[in-house]
Amino acid sequence: MIVTPDASVLLKWVLSGDDELDGHAALSLRDEAVAGAVELVVPQLWIYEVGNTLARRFPDQAGELLSSLADFGLTEARLDVEWRAQAVSLALTYDVAFYDAAYHAVALVHGGVFVTADERYIRRASKAGGISSLRAWRTP
Repeated sequence: MIVTPDASVLLKWVLSGDDELDGHAALSLRDEAVAGAVELVVPQLWIYEVGNTLARRFPDQAGELLSSLADFGLTEARLDVEWRAQAVSLALTYDVAFYDAAYHAVALVHGGVFVTADERYIRRASKAGGISSLRAWRTP
């Protein structure tokens, strides 16, 4: 099964403290990937989005935290015409940011599930299908 975690999920892998909301669910998804139960596929923009957040919020640790995520070896989706069209359609249809729609589009194009902690995005774009909140995520 292909799963596309967004930046909100990936960040919880390196920021998972007891106070991190749904951190346990993010770590569970990571563990499922390590065990081979799911294959993680993300858009190439993930590193820029995650890196931006880490650099702004955790400047002293940003390099180390970003390296640990980069070393995980996430599969980066090839960004082609089908993906771009899907991302644009999601952004326009559901009035969401293109970079958020990018993760969702990767999941849809690859027949996977987009997993996010962004409840606002879920409320707006759930009708497109192929989406799960991190809180509700369970491997089928």
